[in-house]
Amino acid sequence: MKYRKLGRTDTEVSLIGLGTMTWGEQNSEAEAHEQLDYALSRGVTLVDTAEMYPVPPKPETQGRTETYIGTWLAKTKRRQDIVLASKAAGPVRDPKRPGHIRNGKTNLDRKNLTEALDASLKRLQTDYLDLYQLHWPDRTTATFGRDYPWIDDDYTVPVQETLEVLQDFVRAGKVRHIGVSNETPWGVAQFLKHSENQGLPRIATIQNPYSLLNRTYETGLSEFSHLEQVSLLAYSPLAMGVLSGKYLNGARPEGARLTLFTRFTRYSNPQTEAATEQYVKLARDHGLSPTHLALAWVNQQRSVASNLIGATTLEQLKENIDSVDVTLSDDILKAIDAIHVQHPNPAP
Repeated sequence: MKYRKLGRTDTEVSLIGLGTMTWGEQNSEAEAHEQLDYALSRGVTLVDTAEMYPVPPKPETQGRTETYIGTWLAKTKRRQDIVLASKAAGPVRDPKRPGHIRNGKTNLDRKNLTEALDASLKRLQTDYLDLYQLHWPDRTTATFGRDYPWIDDDYTVPVQETLEVLQDFVRAGKVRHIGVSNETPWGVAQFLKHSENQGLPRIATIQNPYSLLNRTYETGLSEFSHLEQVSLLAYSPLAMGVLSGKYLNGARPEGARLTLFTRFTRYSNPQTEAATEQYVKLARDHGLSPTHLALAWVNQQRSVASNLIGATTLEQLKENIDSVDVTLSDDILKAIDAIHVQHPNPAP
């Protein structure tokens, strides 16, 4: 395993991070514990979860993922062996999205963030988080694959106010570091500005989608990773499994995520299919699995502190972790860029 630092902190995390959003929906508690045991045996240290998980979010399962991690921690007593990250849900402004968490009261203010953190710590059976992230912005903006909506919200919590709450969490020892997720360049700039001007905690990380099918991070946000040392925690590096090639030609394998849940349309369009065909062919032409091509590419990017993989089987988990031993040649990297020019960001 390789390790990289989170932002400007002294905390190191494994290059492969363990994503957990299937636990409690597609994976049982026993399977979650098995994945944790195996991942740690391979040197994985970062475990990423959220109060909203598992996904798809439902009232009857909300918080179950954190609960499974908590029972594993209670059983194994290995809290010191992991870098534990969770996320607080932001406000739900789209009536099509579920608003069951705190009865839809999820603005990033003191009351809601305090309730969110305390509930997460209780489920996780720990008294602190190494990284606490804002799952999405308080304001309406370009998130989850949509264009900037030009909406004037009736009310949003100012960034400074949110940071002041997070500062109190850090001072109380409940949180070591903070981060954002599904954030934009403007948002990152605001967090950094208020941190510097008011002496508030500095975001160490940003967790955004990043894959061969979605390289939008490279426009605007990668500069913050470089010049401000805000590390990327890359999620959906396999585009929900699409880049493995298993969904090509309309295939829907039994038990696979896009087979079970039709709501995930972000990675299902003709442009994505065409790009995936070329990436899969490139991998096979060079004797690589498509999964290793996709993950190794993310692993080699300078912005990335940890590549957050998700698996529903131990076989998938092993293959994903094995990607740390794959180095893509300059010729393969040039071929990837050539495909990207033909099919730029088909799944933003």
